[in-house]
Amino acid sequence: MARKAYPRRARVTGTLMLLVALGAAGCTGDPAAEDSPDAKPAGDQATTAQAEPGKYQTLPQPCRAVETGTLDAMLPGLAELDQEQRQKAYEGTSSVTYDSDRRTGCRWKVDSADAGHLLRIDFERVVSYSASVSDDARAQAVYGDRMKEADLPLPSDPREEQPERRADDSAKADRDEARTTAPADDEAGQGASPETSEKPGKGEKEKEKGTGKSEEPADETADPSAPAEGLEPRLLQELADDAFIDDQLTTSSSGSGQRTVTVVFRTSNVIVTVEYEAQPKQVAEVPDSASMQEKARELAVLLAERLSDV
Repeated sequence: MARKAYPRRARVTGTLMLLVALGAAGCTGDPAAEDSPDAKPAGDQATTAQAEPGKYQTLPQPCRAVETGTLDAMLPGLAELDQEQRQKAYEGTSSVTYDSDRRTGCRWKVDSADAGHLLRIDFERVVSYSASVSDDARAQAVYGDRMKEADLPLPSDPREEQPERRADDSAKADRDEARTTAPADDEAGQGASPETSEKPGKGEKEKEKGTGKSEEPADETADPSAPAEGLEPRLLQELADDAFIDDQLTTSSSGSGQRTVTVVFRTSNVIVTVEYEAQPKQVAEVPDSASMQEKARELAVLLAERLSDV
């Protein structure tokens, strides 16, 4: 006679109901534990906010970034070459880099009968490998290092300059007040003679005679390597996000010198360098600083515009 299976089926059904009850309890969890400040997000799925990437993800072709007209102006020796040599010189020489998406460069070197000229440009795309530091912030730090190499002071926070400016203004006001009251005190205490004050000095008489002995002679010992006033290394306010220009002259024992003008500017996460060198072949001849700086700055402006098209 066959055995009845009803009791066994009941035991299986009871076991399934127990598992379902346990599963429901596990899914429901403890509300108090969820409200606890130490409770972690489910699955630890919370992520840290990523810093913004830089504006530029690629770089322009450096040897095609400078127009032939600009090369003609900066490299006078091109005019002395024949057509085939000139076309070859226009092509430039690419810089050797390990990653053309991160750094590229090109150089042009042309000698003429009077001097040798070298033009070099460099594009560097800065990438931050820190999730909390943006590419732009990292590029600012790299640009700051370049400024330090050129011995230029880092821009200070305008908020920190305000107390000093107020102190300077106050000191200037005190000096102006002292100068205003000084003549009255002198007349009262010393009684200066009008004849003494109107009598021309010896130096003034010599000036009238045309001897010029009273004039200070020009400082013939001034350092010729130092740029003229207004041409010294300085910040460039109207170029890209940040920019500066450097001017260095290296003189030889014969008196001739090699001048190197460098313009560095940053736009977003790209740093561009323009390096322009000139070395005259004549003894005791020094390249003109103003002309070289003007050409280097004009090229930097063109390169900044070229970047906007990338």
